Amino acid sequence: MIICMGADPIISVQGLCKTYASGFEALRNINLEIRRGEIFALLGPNGAGKTTLINVICGIVNPGFGTVHADGFDIVKDYRRARATIGLVPQELTHDMFEKVWNTVALSRGLFGKAPNPAHIEKTLKSLSLWDKKDNKIMTLSGGMKRRVMIAKALSHEPNILFLDEPTAGVDVTLRREMWDLVLGLRKAGVTIILTTHYIDEAQEMADRIGVIHRGEIIMVEEKATLMRKLGKKQLTLNLNTPLKELPADLCDPQLALTDDGLQIIYTFDTRAEHTGIAELIKRLGDRGIDFKDLQTKQSSLEDIFVNLVGSRA
Repeated sequence: MIICMGADPIISVQGLCKTYASGFEALRNINLEIRRGEIFALLGPNGAGKTTLINVICGIVNPGFGTVHADGFDIVKDYRRARATIGLVPQELTHDMFEKVWNTVALSRGLFGKAPNPAHIEKTLKSLSLWDKKDNKIMTLSGGMKRRVMIAKALSHEPNILFLDEPTAGVDVTLRREMWDLVLGLRKAGVTIILTTHYIDEAQEMADRIGVIHRGEIIMVEEKATLMRKLGKKQLTLNLNTPLKELPADLCDPQLALTDDGLQIIYTFDTRAEHTGIAELIKRLGDRGIDFKDLQTKQSSLEDIFVNLVGSRA
């Protein structure tokens, strides 16, 4: 499946396959284009191939077949220039624990052949609320602060592309929100961000587009709003005045369900349908003397959609 996303993609992956020496096929014919300046969320269950795909694009793992270009540079034939356009924040915290914050960020910039730029390092540390920790040894920092240092290192050489592999794993809710704000700020500054996460609310909050990978294959790439509209369902919940033991036989319908306590009827409908059937349902209930005291609707979440997509391919 080839997914075209318009002109001037900042990342272009074509026919990418990766099979390890053990015979495990981690990636299978991946074709993907990521737009310049977007936030792209890559979702998938454990072992789906998310981290392998990121590591291939970043030049950490060699591809088996296929080509990858980052900001116009082939990641194999022009590795140094391709890698210089990319910042990577991996899942695992990797630091010299005895090094000071300022020194480790400055060193990371130097590893990419960039001239010293104290003003940029200062700006980066301040944007991550690390300025007052610049002289602290990393071993003295909290887990959340260590993750911020990882982001600072990834931004030290001023990349155009930033990969965040589970950036908020193990951090508290407050810090997660602060990191979301940081990511949105980076996008405003023109950085393209690719995010993998187990927290689907992160993707729903921030992403412009969603990609779903399962068993080494990209099974869907879609605009977030379009995905929600195309695959999302709505549920109408009717809270009954009197509990029912069961639905009347003439009301039995795959779209209707009675809760175990008999106090709610749940009607699932497609928002794209010309007629939702709600008015007809309420009339049918009234004709049978089934009264309700109130009702509410609920839109399927991105998590519901994700579970259904992956579950259908299990």
